[in-house]
Amino acid sequence: MPPSDSYGQELAVVTVTYSPGDTLETFLDSVVKATSRPVRVLLADNGSTDGAPERAAHRDGVQLLRIGENVGYGTAANRGVAEWGPEVGWVAVANPDIEWHPGSLDDLLSAAQRWPRAGALGPLIRQPDGQVYPSARLLPALGRGTGHAVFGPLWPDNPWTAAYRQSDAALGERTAEWLSGSCLLLRRAAFESVGGFDTRYFMYFEDVDLGDRLGRAGWLNVYVPTAEVTHIGGHATSRVAGPMLAEHHHSTYRYLADRHPGPLYAPLRLALRAGLATRLQLLRRADRRGERR
Repeated sequence: MPPSDSYGQELAVVTVTYSPGDTLETFLDSVVKATSRPVRVLLADNGSTDGAPERAAHRDGVQLLRIGENVGYGTAANRGVAEWGPEVGWVAVANPDIEWHPGSLDDLLSAAQRWPRAGALGPLIRQPDGQVYPSARLLPALGRGTGHAVFGPLWPDNPWTAAYRQSDAALGERTAEWLSGSCLLLRRAAFESVGGFDTRYFMYFEDVDLGDRLGRAGWLNVYVPTAEVTHIGGHATSRVAGPMLAEHHHSTYRYLADRHPGPLYAPLRLALRAGLATRLQLLRRADRRGERR
């Protein structure tokens, strides 16, 4: 069973910034409308050069934590959460390119009362065109994950991807095996009980790993579609798409290799490494062909 909650009931927000541009202003303008509670926001800054975090820090209720270098999403989020005192028992960790819909944080907090073992709660995430992003998923087990990785780029509606993304799941409040880290409400006691995000993940899969470890520790990941946000888009990662594609594959390998340790699984890990390297090369070639058109 999860340990008792030793934190208070105050709410705080942490967002990891890396030259976020104008999206940060949208984030801050909308988050104050997402809850009736007082909102305190911490910007965990990974070395921005556009001045956006410094400008935002002049706002009431916003403070800036200068990390000074890009330490990755999970590490920066952990440092941001650690800045809050024990009175803060609920922390929303979200990308700075999220636009909160009115009342969305209050809806997440209300759901937490209905799910006393909820360690993480995630909203319905819309894309800029209004489409719903599949943000509450099953864990990427080997068979399902392999099918998704191999067929997903060319056959988006394949059964492995549909199962992994829970595309056919009813759009209602339910548990999931993991929730998108682009916007999470975290019960701080749960987050701290599993050590926060695994800092070995620079980018990608830190949310998958967190959801898995929360579940193993007896907590629940709860999807709350009555709470809505819009994910405007990856402003920072779009500038370094090539390296981020490679990082995604590195994180995929790390996640799967961690769950298949020891000499017995050495051939499997070798096959995973080779298969992911081949997939990365194929995607890079496809990107280059697209650029030449």
